[in-house]
Amino acid sequence: MISGILQYLRTALTQNQDYRDTLTKIHWWRMVVVTGVGVTALVWGMRELKWLQPWELKAYDQMLRSRPPEPPDPRLLIVTITEEDVEKFKWPLSDATINQLLTKLESYQPRVIGLNIYRSDQKNLAAGIANKKNIIATCLLSSQGRLEISPPPNFPVDNVGYNDLLSDNQEDQIVRRSLLFAEPTNSNKCATQFSFAGLMAIIYLEKQGINVDFQEKYFHLGKTTFPILTANSGSYVGTDAAGYQTLLNYRHPDHLAQTVTLSQIFNNQVNPNWVKDKLVIIGTTATSIYPGVYTPYSASPNHPTRTSNLFIHGQITSQILSTVLDGRPLIWYWPEWLEIIWVLAWSLLGSVLGWWWRHPLMLLVVGGVVLASLGGICAGLFLLAAWIPLIPPATAFVFSSVGMLVYTAYNTQKQTKLIIQQVEQQQEAIAQLNILLQETTSATEATKIIDQHTHTAAIVAQPEKRTGDLLLGGRYQISRVLGAGGFGRTYLAKDTQRPGSPTCVVKQLMPARRDPKFLEVARRLFNTEAEILEALGKHPQIPALLAYFEDQQEFYLVEEYIAGHTLHEELAPVHSAKTENFVIEMLKGVLEVLAFVHEHRVIHRDIKPQNIIRSNQDNRLVLIDFGAVKLMQPPTSEQTELPTVAIGTRGYAPPEQFAGHPRLSSDIYALGMMGIQAITGILPQELQPDPDTGNIMWQPTAQISDELRIILDKMVRYHFSDRYQSAAAVLQDLNQITDK
Repeated sequence: MISGILQYLRTALTQNQDYRDTLTKIHWWRMVVVTGVGVTALVWGMRELKWLQPWELKAYDQMLRSRPPEPPDPRLLIVTITEEDVEKFKWPLSDATINQLLTKLESYQPRVIGLNIYRSDQKNLAAGIANKKNIIATCLLSSQGRLEISPPPNFPVDNVGYNDLLSDNQEDQIVRRSLLFAEPTNSNKCATQFSFAGLMAIIYLEKQGINVDFQEKYFHLGKTTFPILTANSGSYVGTDAAGYQTLLNYRHPDHLAQTVTLSQIFNNQVNPNWVKDKLVIIGTTATSIYPGVYTPYSASPNHPTRTSNLFIHGQITSQILSTVLDGRPLIWYWPEWLEIIWVLAWSLLGSVLGWWWRHPLMLLVVGGVVLASLGGICAGLFLLAAWIPLIPPATAFVFSSVGMLVYTAYNTQKQTKLIIQQVEQQQEAIAQLNILLQETTSATEATKIIDQHTHTAAIVAQPEKRTGDLLLGGRYQISRVLGAGGFGRTYLAKDTQRPGSPTCVVKQLMPARRDPKFLEVARRLFNTEAEILEALGKHPQIPALLAYFEDQQEFYLVEEYIAGHTLHEELAPVHSAKTENFVIEMLKGVLEVLAFVHEHRVIHRDIKPQNIIRSNQDNRLVLIDFGAVKLMQPPTSEQTELPTVAIGTRGYAPPEQFAGHPRLSSDIYALGMMGIQAITGILPQELQPDPDTGNIMWQPTAQISDELRIILDKMVRYHFSDRYQSAAAVLQDLNQITDK
């Protein structure tokens, strides 16, 4: 009893189209969500392992380089000690030379002077200068493999900043971060907690009346807050975030600030206004003294590979000043949870596109456009100083779209194999029917006579079902007869077990014979055909199979009702020949669904105008009445009258199909005959074959272009090997006509 209930529920659920649609949508969304979440977890794991960080940092550098240059910072003057200056004044510069330079600059009334030269042995730095509070000296913190360098002993610690720079040592040694503050060492050498660049900017702003508020977790200059960089900020993962770090928002190296050389200062070639009330930074750019560091601009062919420390300190100082005084944005980034949502969103999008665009080439094109859009979004936001992850969402998009494509391809291949197996079983059943139908006519007639006398006829024409009859299958109430012929009828019915009793189509199929042997084979053929139709019904141009069952040795197919009219009404003899555009659109509309059917190695067997409905809802052509299931019935007057398993309508079916050997190209032949009927206005049965070739003679009666003439002629060749071998090939040639 329980098994019966379960079987009933299974049948009811799979037969209810609304529920089947709901299940399909649920399955679709479930696969999209599962794939999206799974890929997001995979990509985030790759990110946590730092596998994606090098690529993300390269993308960051590229976006930084791609920004339009900003005007130079008008508050800075950079004094460079070049190779020529080193050769002229010798290195290290003497105490007298440095003091002479400071004295000359002080005469121009700068607001702050920063001396980016290690002078730990100079005991009289800035001798003769009355106000030393606006001069910043430097020292060097100790690190692995490098000794600490002391500041000038005659300078107070409040006027000393450490000269250290941070580089991404584990990745590419590029300086992307600035260290503003750090805990001083326990030694008595470089005991300051301020960076050289940070201290210069603070003193400059304090002289302008802007107060500094520095605590452990935040740093305020006036109303501006400088957020502290953490180990996982932006696309960094587990980076060394010791001290108070920020991302360095570079200006273009060619547009940083006004620059002069040491020689120009001593030769009085400097405009005093370049110095007055400015922040002056002094340092060497000679690569023989220090080769410099790598920056995001190192990869640009228009810039040197390394940049002098002097300019890096200038970048940091300029960033602080322009942020506080000009409102120039700092580089900001999302919290980690928002980045996960961002990656998940692109992963889900990849899953959707992978499910929707199942052709690899189309997915490649669409995916390329989407990835370009992602790059454009990230680059556009970077212009607003937002560092949004690019590589993780791009990786998630590619993984999910390709993964979904592989899954759907595998699923389609699996379904195709299943249908092919069912087709093979169908062919076995057809072969057995062929043997049974080849019984001698005399034996069949004798059986009929005996049955008529005994009132147990093996073939009995069943009465037509009427409105109000008992429910078929316990649920389908007949509304009216749509068609009848031979030993089969088609009814319009209502499904009483679905909300609103929606309309459906019930096809009653009565076997030509009722003996047990024939019924057994017919039942196998019916069940196999129904399973094939159920799989094919997933295509929007094929009615969905809602149910199939047997009742009193009669077989029933319940299909989706398509409101519309058949092409037979459009191609009726009372109408004149159709235009070439009509024929092309008709052929393409049917070929689109034939390509899907043939992909599963299924032959329709009965392509004709009566079996193609133009839907009222969307004007699409819908293919109905697959022919193999009709083999259990005797032929009608329109069909072959040979006692074989052949099925088809004269005029549309090709010779090999009447011989009982249909092929995929047989459907193409039938569709080609429909095209000829449309363009000529002549029924296929009225066209005569060429006695020499067997090809139908139709061309003299058609007003048609050479391109379409060639296509139709190839579709209806007498021998199947001379025709198109696939619906896709016909579509391709038709598209070439319409694309011109």
